[in-house]
Amino acid sequence: MGSDIPQVVCELAEHLGTPHIPMEAALLSTHKYQMKSRFQEYGIPIPWFTMVSSVVELQEIIREHGYPLIIKPVDRSGARGVFFLEEGCDTQRLFYDAQQLSFCGEVMVEEYLPGLQISTESIMYQGTAYTPGFDDRNYEKLRDFAPNIIENGGTMPSCVSIEHRFAVERLVELAGRALGVVNGVIKGDVVMTPDGPKLIEVATRLSGGDFSESIIPLGCGVNIVEAAISIALGRKPDLEKLRPKYEKGVANRYFFPAPGRLVSIEGVDEVLSLPWVHKLEFWYKIGDTVPVVTCHADRFGVVVISGKTREEVESRVDQVYRTIRILTEPV
Repeated sequence: MGSDIPQVVCELAEHLGTPHIPMEAALLSTHKYQMKSRFQEYGIPIPWFTMVSSVVELQEIIREHGYPLIIKPVDRSGARGVFFLEEGCDTQRLFYDAQQLSFCGEVMVEEYLPGLQISTESIMYQGTAYTPGFDDRNYEKLRDFAPNIIENGGTMPSCVSIEHRFAVERLVELAGRALGVVNGVIKGDVVMTPDGPKLIEVATRLSGGDFSESIIPLGCGVNIVEAAISIALGRKPDLEKLRPKYEKGVANRYFFPAPGRLVSIEGVDEVLSLPWVHKLEFWYKIGDTVPVVTCHADRFGVVVISGKTREEVESRVDQVYRTIRILTEPV
């Protein structure tokens, strides 16, 4: 859960003699270029993409395709080394930063697709995807952190239509089959475009960031972690339990104070007293240095909130942000 190491899980499962996804699927899902190449081979809608091996080659790609583009390491997660390329950006620095953050030193460029981004979480069983996890990713701070691309949580239920939801779920199922995942987990990252949903990437693991263990059960009453454990033990998951029981509002949001030495955090007790706050957690203590945010691991803390509707949750998010006051000072 939340660790992008399916190949390690496969090897351990093989040693223990327990069920696991094919090693090929694990390796493809941790190499974004190879993953996209497989999706392209199977005709799955994805953004245009290519490998890039030098700054000169990147500049040629920009001249041919124009801005905006996304550059990223082929083998990292948590937004590490993922940059938004636009007019005026320092392409040389961003190329070398992305390359340096890649474990294997490989970098790719892809088309930037504007539109609502959706996170999905599915159980694949006998080649069919069951997708209780379906939330709208929040990129309200995209400009604040550019060229880094930092997500600020997600919200259930999604605002997409039933028709579009079915299309996204079908897309994720096809992706799972293309990778060879018959029984296991597929976590999808999808963009809604005017031409329909397009797949950015998938992971063959349970999500971190509260999605699998908090957002899904609070939002629709499904314990997807239990189903994943059943498959890992060689048991048939209770498919009926994967059907959403209800539709409630739920969201997680992060805190992004100014970089510097942490002086104080106010309003914590007040927020924790609210019955609709399910989690409030900070990863820094007084006196710590809060870094400049460059990836999801740099986020300061998180809150998980529920409500009867999406609109009520969004109102409660605003209330929490008004109540929590985080003070830092320059170092």
